Amino acid sequence: MPATLVRYLYSALMYFLQPIALSIVLWRGLRNRRYWESLGERFGFGESSDSPTIWVHAVSLGEVTATAALIRALRTRYPQLPVILTTATPTGRARAHALFGDSMPVRFLPYDTPGSMRRLIARLRPRLAIILETELWPNLFNECRRRGIPTILASARLSLKSVARYQRFGALFRSVFSGSTLVAAQSAEDAERFIAIGAERGRTRIIGNVKFDLTVDAAVVERGLELRSAYWGTRPVWIAGSTHAGEEELVLWAHTRLQAEVAGALLLLVPRHPERFQSVADLLSRRGFRFERRSGGNAVRPDCQVLLVDTVGELAALYASVDVAFVGGSLVPVGGHNLLEPAVLGVPVITGPYQSNGNEIAQLLLQQGAALQVADAPQLAEVLKQLFSDPARRARMGASGRHVIEVNRGSVARLLELVEPILSAGS
Repeated sequence: MPATLVRYLYSALMYFLQPIALSIVLWRGLRNRRYWESLGERFGFGESSDSPTIWVHAVSLGEVTATAALIRALRTRYPQLPVILTTATPTGRARAHALFGDSMPVRFLPYDTPGSMRRLIARLRPRLAIILETELWPNLFNECRRRGIPTILASARLSLKSVARYQRFGALFRSVFSGSTLVAAQSAEDAERFIAIGAERGRTRIIGNVKFDLTVDAAVVERGLELRSAYWGTRPVWIAGSTHAGEEELVLWAHTRLQAEVAGALLLLVPRHPERFQSVADLLSRRGFRFERRSGGNAVRPDCQVLLVDTVGELAALYASVDVAFVGGSLVPVGGHNLLEPAVLGVPVITGPYQSNGNEIAQLLLQQGAALQVADAPQLAEVLKQLFSDPARRARMGASGRHVIEVNRGSVARLLELVEPILSAGS
């Protein structure tokens, strides 16, 4: 089937699905009003830039966090070109505001229809588009190609399982890599997978993972120490960060067993999505836990067993305040979240068996002794018990995590080497 016809059919499908996607956003907004913010942006509307820009897109919270070092480097090297960030979720937007305040425009990426992408790109006026990881939106890339905008798919990753799915729609996704699209892959394996779905070998590079270039913000560490001192003091404290539906039950089962072995153990429970805060609170009530909400701002009572973190933007500081970190999305088949966020702070990491979103990072941390993998709730309880009884082991794991990150830095610098000739040519 001709590529033009395939893209036409795809666009027709996107127009058909657009009202459904909007309905989901409106429904989620009943529980999280952030979904109702800037609805026009989801159709490509919004303020127009007065000058050419560098456009960076990061889909959600973890990817936005990963862009921090890149965006700071871009703003330092190209102060004449404003950086604009797009994201797809309210949590990603909130994280961007936490990182950059009001110093950088942040808006939602619109639905991938030709009209929405035309409006967005006309308003952003990008000299360069940098798209993080695996955001392969055909109309986005096609509009960049049509306008002659160089595009870099940065820190690009693609699972082996995904290759067959993309190949099934070969004509559609081959068009993504036409024009001036450059693939900057995380690994040699990722590079070959992108080539298998249509990327040009001559326009494919290996730069590593920009997530390794995250930095320790002194203010975050200080805030973590303040939280520890003011709220949980010398109590044994662990965190379950970015948990998903079905995972909280497993975490709470493990915490119940831990409390029988480790006196005063406190769990900081951080659901991934704000719209689930109330359902997790209901779960805690049904299970009879003595818990408090972080949004209440109250001191944590000595008999509190669980602090439900129903706020956004505090995860890094909370990681800095605890003894052990379990990173969610890994005990249920979600694919896991960023293990480097606690590791960079010198906190020992625990993960479940589902790590497809960052398998290379997970394997590296596991091999170097910076992380431990558990298969289920009983193993989680056992590993927590072992770590709380062995401070020296926790210290070794924390030091290993920092070392892994330090020796794998440099992706941002390699990405900037690709950016430099593009922006120099247009100046």
